Amino acid sequence: MKAHFHKIPVNNQSSFSIRHDRKPNFGTIWHYHPELELHYVIKGEGVRLVGDNISNFSAGEIILLGANLPHTWRCNEEYFQCNPELEVEAVVIQFLPECLGRYLLGLPEAYLIPKLFEKAKSGLILSGEAKARLAPLMLAAVHATDLDRIIIFLSILKILSETTEIETIASEHHAFKQSNESDVQRINKVCNYTLSNYKKEITLEEIASISNLSVTSFCRYFKLITKKTYYDFLIEIRISQSCRLLIEDKLPTEVICFECGFNNVSNFYRHFKKITKMTPLEYKKKYLHSYKELAAA
Repeated sequence: MKAHFHKIPVNNQSSFSIRHDRKPNFGTIWHYHPELELHYVIKGEGVRLVGDNISNFSAGEIILLGANLPHTWRCNEEYFQCNPELEVEAVVIQFLPECLGRYLLGLPEAYLIPKLFEKAKSGLILSGEAKARLAPLMLAAVHATDLDRIIIFLSILKILSETTEIETIASEHHAFKQSNESDVQRINKVCNYTLSNYKKEITLEEIASISNLSVTSFCRYFKLITKKTYYDFLIEIRISQSCRLLIEDKLPTEVICFECGFNNVSNFYRHFKKITKMTPLEYKKKYLHSYKELAAA
């Protein structure tokens, strides 16, 4: 499967694109475009592919994608099929590097912005205070007009260019190149099978057969592509699902543990703390209130 060029719709009255998406999924087309993209997931979960990286995503994630960096988000279709009234939701800002004028990037006061755009070629994921400051600005940008829109956008660029709370996603400068079709199809099969079956035990023999590889070849292949073992990936998927269920606040934590594929509570707590840096109770207290506010908006 080739990465497809995507033409971003251009409004002649705007310097850059801002939209607030609410729809059944984020689409499945592996694509790229010359615009940088700032993507804030408000609702949704699944797997994202950015350049040569494959990782799970969940609500609250903010990432910056550089120009011509191939990407796609694959939602957990099983969850949305069981809950047809649900939608994914995101705020997306797309802009060309010179959208505010080519001279801005050459100003001595703006020297950090070109450096940001260069780092974004590998994709950047935000965390900590930077993410907490960006989320409300992105929501405000959706409805802003005229100079207010520009001021908010510059504030966003300021936070992005000055923060150290970022991590790269893909290999360095993994801008558009033709992907090996068999590799992409194989990864798609692994992602889809994992998202549909994470609640049960998945053996390496089982997932390797899905990929038409031996266990040894599959383990080597998956580690090469994703920079992590398959079991690490599976645990991340399970923790992502548990985070959603904790925020929904409909089931006890012990029930969520088994609902998400863990075979004992202590194992669940250990993996949850390792990945989120919080206990399930701490996570629930931190995100439940803000989630309910978003849902009511």
